[in-house]
Amino acid sequence: MNAHAMLVHHTRYRYDRPVHLGPQTIRLHPRPGCPGVLSYAMEIAPSPHSCTWDYDASGNRVARVTFARQVTHFDITVRLVTDQTPTSPGPFAITPSARDWPARDWRPTDPALVSCMQPRDNPDDAPTPLLDALSGQWRATLPRPTLDLLVGLTRAIATRITYRVRPEAGVWSPEETLRNGVGSCRDTAWLLIAVLRRLGFAARFVSGYLFQPRTGASDQTGGELHAWAQAYVPGAGWIGLDTTSGLLAAQGHVPLAVAAIPQQAAPVSGLLDQCVATFEAVMETTTVPTDTHGMPPRRRTSL
Repeated sequence: MNAHAMLVHHTRYRYDRPVHLGPQTIRLHPRPGCPGVLSYAMEIAPSPHSCTWDYDASGNRVARVTFARQVTHFDITVRLVTDQTPTSPGPFAITPSARDWPARDWRPTDPALVSCMQPRDNPDDAPTPLLDALSGQWRATLPRPTLDLLVGLTRAIATRITYRVRPEAGVWSPEETLRNGVGSCRDTAWLLIAVLRRLGFAARFVSGYLFQPRTGASDQTGGELHAWAQAYVPGAGWIGLDTTSGLLAAQGHVPLAVAAIPQQAAPVSGLLDQCVATFEAVMETTTVPTDTHGMPPRRRTSL
């Protein structure tokens, strides 16, 4: 796979009449400190509009866009260049007392961690026999090496739940995903989070880009929106877990937003007038030639 890849991500909304858009929140900027990001730019249409950058409660870099006039369309174009030189996840500097799970004497006080330990997967308090059984099955294996537990559980969900592209909005409950035996990346990530929290982990939802070799072309890279989970391990911090591949997150995973619940990591959210709206997302990925120093021959944009 070529080391440098450019992703151009077009998000397009079309409305059947002029509408007033409420403030729109865009979560399509790489997380602060994300390795491998070489340049980033975002364009918004139509003009005139106002765009301000800020950080939300989870530390995500977000753009807040407002329009003073009615609009018939809303377009977002992201251009992102990344270094996809293969790396291996880890090694993880896990605190000695947390190398086996459950961790000894671990009592998190950080509100951000505490909020990621609270089960929120069944707001209607409906019975969850399938989720309870899966959680109980893994609880019965404790104590065991922490990393072995995380990798084994991620692989087990990837094997049990068949991946399916699901274009409709929303995330299935963990019970629904288990009952159907299929799910999108966001559905299985939310299922993993539910089980992890029942095992005592702080776990959160991640929305981001996934870069990977195109089928049958190892020297070409494809990119797409993706979702995965992260579990917090004392000493190691947040470890990415991908329930689609059953693997740890690596250089191909570019996180854009993290949150305790999926809705708070949505790429775009906001209010608009009642209307008929159509949505289109198009992603184009190309390899980027590098100079003799290994950098793309272009000016890097400040992040």
